[in-house]
Amino acid sequence: MNEALNNLLTRRACRAYEEQQIKKEELDAILEAGKYAPTARGLQSPIMVVVQDKETIRDLEKMNGAVMGNPYGTPFYGAPTLIVVFGKKDSLLGAADANLVIGNLLNGANAVGVDSCYIWRADEAFETEQGQAYKKAWGIPENYQGMGNVILGYGKAEGKKEAAPRKEDYVRFV
Repeated sequence: MNEALNNLLTRRACRAYEEQQIKKEELDAILEAGKYAPTARGLQSPIMVVVQDKETIRDLEKMNGAVMGNPYGTPFYGAPTLIVVFGKKDSLLGAADANLVIGNLLNGANAVGVDSCYIWRADEAFETEQGQAYKKAWGIPENYQGMGNVILGYGKAEGKKEAAPRKEDYVRFV
C-alpha cells in the first residue's frame, strides 16, 4: 500500500501518554505538516501555539475540563505536548482552515511515530477570561478563536484502540 495512504488508514486517537517529551525533530516535522495544510485562497490564516510546559498544559487542561463540567478532569490524558490551533472568527472559512491544519498535525504525528488526539472545546475555553488572558499573552489577535487542541506524545498501550469497522453506507455513488 502507498505509504501516505497507509499513514491515513493507521492513525488513531491516543488517550494515555508516557511522560517523556517528544523529540524536537518530530515536533518540527509535525508543525511543518500543519503549515502545509490547504487553506482558503492560500492565506494560511490559522495560528498554532505549541505548549510543552507542564504547568501551562495543566492549566489549559483545567480550562478545557471546566467547559465540559469537570475542571479536575484530565482531557489531555497526560500528553507532554499540546498544540492549540486558532482560526479567524470573522471568516466563514476560519474553522475549516483550522481543522485542515489539525488534520495535518494528526497525520504528521502518525507519520513520525508520535501519538496524538484531537481535543475539542478550545473555542469555549479561550472565550473565558482566563483564555482571553492566554490569547493576549501569546499575541493572538482578538478576531481569532480557539478551534481545537492537538495533544502529542508517546502513547501507552491502554490509550490506543483498533479502528472501528467502517459503516456500510459511508459512501454513496449517485
